[in-house]
Amino acid sequence: MRDRLVYVLEGNGAHMALEEAVADFPMAEINTKPPNVPYSFWHLLEHIRICQWDILEFTRDPVHVSPEFPVGLWPAEDATTDAAGWNATLDAIRSDLAEVIALARDESLDLTAELPHAPGYTYLREILLVADHNAYHTGEFAILRQVLGLWTGS
Repeated sequence: MRDRLVYVLEGNGAHMALEEAVADFPMAEINTKPPNVPYSFWHLLEHIRICQWDILEFTRDPVHVSPEFPVGLWPAEDATTDAAGWNATLDAIRSDLAEVIALARDESLDLTAELPHAPGYTYLREILLVADHNAYHTGEFAILRQVLGLWTGS
């Protein structure tokens, strides 16, 4: 089970890996909002980062306070970034994902056990939530990229 969780978290199987979705993304488009979409490509990555971080911290920190839902899970609508901010977002996603993967691989954890500080929530539930949320929004990112013709050679 642990190997399958890691497999999905890394974007394998029926999921596109985030690394594939963001590969060679044109920096001139990171703040572009596709038609009829209220957020930019960077906003979408920041949302992935914030949610993944929040789930990770909820899982391992009994005093963690989640951002206000839903506003705290997205950057401000008018927020923009530059290449350094884009890369910082991706680095944070990668770093926190490595921590989630470490939880999945930690054989000292009973993945089906309830979190000591959150009855009704299990390690498995939180790990699957990260995998599901990341896969959903990575697919969304890739589709929006396709719609705007932002793949290399398109």
